[in-house]
Parts: sequence; C-alpha cells; structure tokens
Amino acid sequence: MLASFLPGFALGFSLILAIGAQNAFVLRQGLRREHVFWVCLTCAVSDATLIAAGVAGSGGLAARWPWFTPLMQYGGAAFLLWYGARSFRSAWRGGAALLVGEGPRAGLGRTLATCLALTWLNPHVYLDTVVLVGSISAQYPDRMAFAAGAMLASFAFFFGLGFGARLLATLFARPRAWQVLDAGIGVVMWAIAIKLLAM
Repeated sequence: MLASFLPGFALGFSLILAIGAQNAFVLRQGLRREHVFWVCLTCAVSDATLIAAGVAGSGGLAARWPWFTPLMQYGGAAFLLWYGARSFRSAWRGGAALLVGEGPRAGLGRTLATCLALTWLNPHVYLDTVVLVGSISAQYPDRMAFAAGAMLASFAFFFGLGFGARLLATLFARPRAWQVLDAGIGVVMWAIAIKLLAM
C-alpha cells in the first residue's frame, strides 16, 4: 500500500505546489483570516473529487465531449482576466482597508463562489488531476492508495497554506505589502489567462 500511497502523495504535492490562481486566492484568504477553513476545505474536496474521477477512468472526458475543453478554456480565461483586473484595482487603491483583519469582509457564499470558479473553470486543474494523476495511477498496483496519497497531499497543502499564512501577518500589516501581493496575484491571473487563450 505504501508503495502506491507515497508516490501518489509526492505527485499530488508537486503538482499543487506551483503558484496558480487557486493557491493565490487561498493565500489571500489566509492572510485576511476570512473563511479560511471553508476555502481550504472547498479546494481540497474539489481536488479529491477530480483525482477520484481521474483514477476511476474519467480521463477521456474531453474525447467524449469535444465542447468541454473550449468551454473551460475560454470561460476560465474570461474569469481569470476579470479576477486579475480586480486584483490590480485593489493594488492601485491600496490604503488601510487592506490591513489584516480589517476592511470589508466578503460573505461566505461569495467567497466560496469565487473559490469554486477559480478551481472548476481552470483547465489546468483537469489536466493535473483527472488526466495526469489518473493516467499515472494506472502504473501502480494499488490505484486507490495512490489516489488517497494525492488527495491527502491536497488537504495538507491547502490547509497548510491557508492557516500558515498567519505567520506572515506582521509583514502584511503594512498596506504596501498587500499592494504588492494583489499586483502579484493580478499578474498570475492574467498570465494563466493568456496561456489559456494561446492554447
């Protein structure tokens, strides 16, 4: 079992470690201490669902539904462009409203809707979880243990990122640090959107 579980954990962790829209959102929520548990849980459960689908043999989704990939590609790019623009606007405004724990708090529903969109409208999430993890799992004798390892990696990463962000609270008590973070998030969002449109 460990011979399949550990490679699954390592692969899952390495795939999710790359900076992306979802990770940037979790980091920001963690720094603001807004709905951190629910955001981390939503991301981890979403990943686990997609990993389970991939390991169960749903890697041929795009082959069965040719319209699925373009829909995810252009829909995801549009959303990321909008979210990036919002981040750039926050960076431009700056000010005390971005201090940790202060400023207007978004409602849980709105926060989770944004989190779900960043997760489910990103074609790279499907490539990483459904296609890549699903296909690699076939090489291991215990596919369920492999999937469990990849799922645990997602839970460990998201909860570590969300709640670990508090260690940076002193740094982000300065509005300038928030401006830099928001600008960086905007760059990441737009870079991913441009990459999607160029596919």
